[in-house]
Amino acid sequence: MNDWLEIGTIVTPQGLKGELRVAPNSDFPERFEEPGRRWLQAPSGDRMTEVELLGGRYIPGKNLYVIQLAGVEDRNSAEELRGYKLLVRSCDRPQLAEDEYHVSDLIDLEVYNQLTGEKLGIVSDIFWAGNDLLEVKLERQPVNENIEETSELEPTESKKKHKIKHQKPRSLTVLIPFVKEIVPVVDLEKGLIEIAPPPGLLEINNF
Repeated sequence: MNDWLEIGTIVTPQGLKGELRVAPNSDFPERFEEPGRRWLQAPSGDRMTEVELLGGRYIPGKNLYVIQLAGVEDRNSAEELRGYKLLVRSCDRPQLAEDEYHVSDLIDLEVYNQLTGEKLGIVSDIFWAGNDLLEVKLERQPVNENIEETSELEPTESKKKHKIKHQKPRSLTVLIPFVKEIVPVVDLEKGLIEIAPPPGLLEINNF
């Protein structure tokens, strides 16, 4: 899968003429609007199919795109593609401006405190909340604790819920605003970033 980039997931049909709603995993509108070759990956992950994107449009306020694929001309055909991933080849990446990065390039970078030289952890995810936030999984080992969870065993008529107690590790993470003042160094060749955290930034967030 290193040869591919996931750009979105088909979530539901749109209307009756085969259009599809896509939840984007890309910051580039042309991925969904400009006609050309794309690839579909089945939810099972075991099949790749080349498709032709005929066009698409953004739905304001919903963070969704509506696309039309060649050969998908009715709602039944569109329904069969629910949950499929939309991909492009990794070599087909748009040019970025200075200080812009592809999300896939940032995941797993080592994170160092520029003020102390200490390795803090690795970038495990990226979120958007007014600006990009790097989720950093800390090197500090989590402490196991007893967690009581509720699970539903299927199929059952009564849908009774069963409580399960077990040891579950907590992942210790922090969210780092991805802005120049706080993340002054991104070195893709060395596989690291350096942060200059203001006081209180490195307080632990548990997920």
